[in-house]
Amino acid sequence: MTTTPARRRAGIAGALVGAASAGVAAAALAKRYAVGRIRLRPDTEASEPFGELRGRERTLVTSDGYALHVEIDGPEEPGGQEDEAPLTVVFCHGYCLSLESWHYQRKDLRENYRMVLWDQRSHGRSQRVGADDSSIDRLGEDLAEVLETFVPGPCVLVGHSMGGMTIMALADRHPELFGEKIRAVALIATSAGKLAELTLGLPAALSKVVHKVAPGTVSLLGKRGSLIDRTRHAGSDIAFLITRLIGFGDSRNISPTVVDFAESMIRATPTEVVANFYPALMNHDKLSALHVLDPVPTAILVGDRDWLTPPDHSKAIAAALPKAQLTEVPDTSHLIQLERPGIVNDALRDLLKRVDL
Repeated sequence: MTTTPARRRAGIAGALVGAASAGVAAAALAKRYAVGRIRLRPDTEASEPFGELRGRERTLVTSDGYALHVEIDGPEEPGGQEDEAPLTVVFCHGYCLSLESWHYQRKDLRENYRMVLWDQRSHGRSQRVGADDSSIDRLGEDLAEVLETFVPGPCVLVGHSMGGMTIMALADRHPELFGEKIRAVALIATSAGKLAELTLGLPAALSKVVHKVAPGTVSLLGKRGSLIDRTRHAGSDIAFLITRLIGFGDSRNISPTVVDFAESMIRATPTEVVANFYPALMNHDKLSALHVLDPVPTAILVGDRDWLTPPDHSKAIAAALPKAQLTEVPDTSHLIQLERPGIVNDALRDLLKRVDL
């Protein structure tokens, strides 16, 4: 039988589609195999009660009308006078996370210290807000209102990633709080600015291209957020591998349960929220406000493999705060409080000992 050019083209196209389909199937199989092998390894954290620690739940309605979820944890004072604690530790979580990200620190300190943990607007169990109300400066105002409502006495502020930026925004807008009210600060895996210049480990030319297209891409994703959110669960294996690679430096030895826990917080953050806060993070610049922190003991911690807020950003903060203690943790990435909880907990306890009451 004679083969016509059209049939030959159809045959070639069919072969290409078949090969592509086979390639996709092989990649999916390899992905499942890789994740399966990781999950078969001994997991020391398999029984850790992530997401199960609970405090006294409160709701704060902000001055611009949004409800924030707040939890007060730690020992209750006799007669229920919890506000009379000599010192309160206030935790501010990072981008796409929630107050649950402080699991290990909460567990370590709750016997001896009063703690206030809160979900930043649009995150965790706090109310969603629109793009116009998604700014770092507004997060700083939220923190000021959390302190005014739930922290009548002296406190220590602890911020991770975007939470550290929230503290810097507070310093910029309410410098009078640092010294009398705020007695110490911990800045963990964060930045005072220039996040738009990150290379993310990419070659310089490619990094420039990524930063050029990222804002438009993120904005487009935000507009189609509800559709994307419905498909994010289907890609859980891919999300697991990405979280493990980017969030944790020593990814081969990190507990799969810890990775799952981190990934679940990220996945629970709606795509629209991710898009709304992205410009705020890229435009964040509070280097000039850091001097406000200089009078109080300050601890700075960063992982040496942090791609999202690299060590140079923490070093820039330390250069602006000569009296601060900078700790660079080896083989560690961005989710340092989950990856190296012992080191972070020790640093916080040391900071708390330095507080002058």
